[in-house]
Amino acid sequence: MNVTTETMPPAVRRVRAYFAPVNRAAKQATIFDPAQQGTFALDAPPSPWIDLGWITGFARKSGTKIEPVRAGAPATPQVQSRSLIDATVALQFASWGKLQMALAAGTQQMNLLKVQSGAAAAGSGGAAVAAVALQSGSTATVLQLGAAAADFAAGETVVVDADYTGQLGFIGSGLSGAYVKTALTDVDYVRRVSLNVARVASIANGAVTLEQPLLAGVPTSAMKVSGVAGFCDREGSTFFQEWSALFVADGQQGERVLWHYPRLQSMASAAETSVASGGGLEVVRQSAVFRALPVQDAVDGENVVCFRSFVAS
Repeated sequence: MNVTTETMPPAVRRVRAYFAPVNRAAKQATIFDPAQQGTFALDAPPSPWIDLGWITGFARKSGTKIEPVRAGAPATPQVQSRSLIDATVALQFASWGKLQMALAAGTQQMNLLKVQSGAAAAGSGGAAVAAVALQSGSTATVLQLGAAAADFAAGETVVVDADYTGQLGFIGSGLSGAYVKTALTDVDYVRRVSLNVARVASIANGAVTLEQPLLAGVPTSAMKVSGVAGFCDREGSTFFQEWSALFVADGQQGERVLWHYPRLQSMASAAETSVASGGGLEVVRQSAVFRALPVQDAVDGENVVCFRSFVAS
């Protein structure tokens, strides 16, 4: 009986990247089920996966070591065992954005909050303009701000998160943006490191409509809104980014190869490469390198760092 199903080797043009939150405190990753979700439309990934666009230079490397267990005289291999499990992933993002910068930074990725007039200069942004409290009825895509909506404009980016009140450990709604070891005094610190950001699409009647849903979903009554002038990361700081990742390569015959890494933790600081683009211009691309950390597969309890799946057409 022929138990093989054969197809031509996948011929792909590009690889697309999707990332999802990891609950750092609980070490709980986002799981992708290729049997149920393996054929999703590339432009509409299943929740909570976030489309980070096309990537280049996608390279997987296994550092896993397999050693023989020898016995007898002369010593002869009897069985094999894995003495070291290690896997890394490297890539370049083809586009820039908040999440691409956070993943490539390797450490905290700061929101440059709009600063108060006359504020003292600081490398990651001076004293911020007072955040605006949310009103009832706010959703993941519509922020009810009343008269304060006039302080914002279509096209600008906002961050939505709670005040910092001295808490320690992982902070940030939806996804941890930093780890605080010693209590701070900046009431805006959570909003400085939060990944719960979105661009404003329109403003009308005190309602600020966002271009995409907030990463953390419907905001709580404790959250406030701050305007964001840009983003900043700092080489040398101590926090490590950690995300779940999914990489997809579509073949020309309709087949698909998927690589699911439940836990990828940054293992390199921010780096860029420049690619000639003609006309004397260069395209600056962000490079990122990650180490895969293990999860337990619910099927049999095995420790796994990567699930590689093939879905035929």
